Amino acid sequence: MANVEIWRKRCRLGLFAFYGFAGFLHLAFPAPFLSITPDWVPDAPDVIMLTGVCEIAGAIGLLMPQTRRYAGTALALYAILVFPANLKHAADSLSAPTTSSWQWAYHCLRLPLQPLFVWLAIFSGGRKRPRHI
Repeated sequence: MANVEIWRKRCRLGLFAFYGFAGFLHLAFPAPFLSITPDWVPDAPDVIMLTGVCEIAGAIGLLMPQTRRYAGTALALYAILVFPANLKHAADSLSAPTTSSWQWAYHCLRLPLQPLFVWLAIFSGGRKRPRHI
């Protein structure tokens, strides 16, 4: 059981760094995120700013024992909700006339990893498995 907690802590720290940095980028440099936001998203600049704030809040929440479970759940939901932007980014990038091999590699790896981000957030937050009856 101690081994699981060690990995949970490592994953928490990794997600803290990842989401904290991503949140900072959303706030400091919103243009790249605006370019991948689907057209049907209303008030895209405000949504990008809000997503940055949510990422930073979730990252900080993972480090606090009182909010860890909620932050993990919120970041898992966040990873699900931003998936349409990831799909649009991949579609736009891969259908461009000058698509490089690194873009193909990035998107072919990134899209299937989204469920892993969901799981990592839940795992890092400390959600317990249901007991078997």
